[in-house]
Amino acid sequence: MLDKLKNVFSTFINKTLTEKKLENAINDLKLLLLSNDVALSTAEEICENILKNFEGEQINRLSSTKKMLFDILKEIITDILTPEEEIDLLEEINKKKNQNLPYVIVFLGVNGTGKTTTMAKIAYLLKNHNISSVAAAADTFRAGAIEQLSYHMDNVGIKVIKHEYKSDPASVGYDAIEHAKSKGVNVVLIDTAGRQVNDKNLMIEMQKICRIAQPDLIIFVGDSLAGNDALYQAKEFKKSVGIDANILTKLDADAKGGAALSISFETKKPIIFVGMGQEYTDLEAFDLNEFVSNILGME
Repeated sequence: MLDKLKNVFSTFINKTLTEKKLENAINDLKLLLLSNDVALSTAEEICENILKNFEGEQINRLSSTKKMLFDILKEIITDILTPEEEIDLLEEINKKKNQNLPYVIVFLGVNGTGKTTTMAKIAYLLKNHNISSVAAAADTFRAGAIEQLSYHMDNVGIKVIKHEYKSDPASVGYDAIEHAKSKGVNVVLIDTAGRQVNDKNLMIEMQKICRIAQPDLIIFVGDSLAGNDALYQAKEFKKSVGIDANILTKLDADAKGGAALSISFETKKPIIFVGMGQEYTDLEAFDLNEFVSNILGME
């Protein structure tokens, strides 16, 4: 995991220590970052910050140690991955639980990102913390979407509120919230359609769901293997609907790591979990320090 991005920074460090002009090494770093799924704006931010930190320094003064360069990169990447506001999901849910109100989560993401499986993983996590939940099958557009959600939620023992296909998705979310209120269920997990983000009708539909459901949290589920496509999806959802937090899936696969940096930089919202496999237990809290250490190859 993240070996490719780690190699990018290793290459940069080794090259910088022997390069006569830092600018040449910075240009090489930018190209390496772009080739490893880091968005242009994120790559430029990293490179500009390195230049600022090295302003007035001579390369030969650094030739005796890599520590200074490691420290600079660590600070820059940590800053990118540090959200404006942290979210402790279990703590936030318990606050609403104490008010006898359900905590409502809307999940966004295109088809194939692992959104439905991620919802089941969240439900399983909540169940293990004695937090009850109900799922709303608000993707009434894609054939098989309701059955797919029902399959996963049946596996983890969670009830699904569903209507017929082509029915109003917002009404499904509303009914799930009303069910949660009447039955004392702690959390409502609302699935949404995963059509392409340039579909205007989809965005209008998402806006209506959020207007009716008034969610406490809107989560974007992005495929870490999708690279810049995941970033584009996040930007479009943020612009049209809003995003409060991110979950990256398939980080156990051959992900380059750039998607995490780019999505954090562009959305300014936290990555709260990462998917590390297909089992319902394969959901891990995002560890910023571990992530930074991995991509810099640090112990």
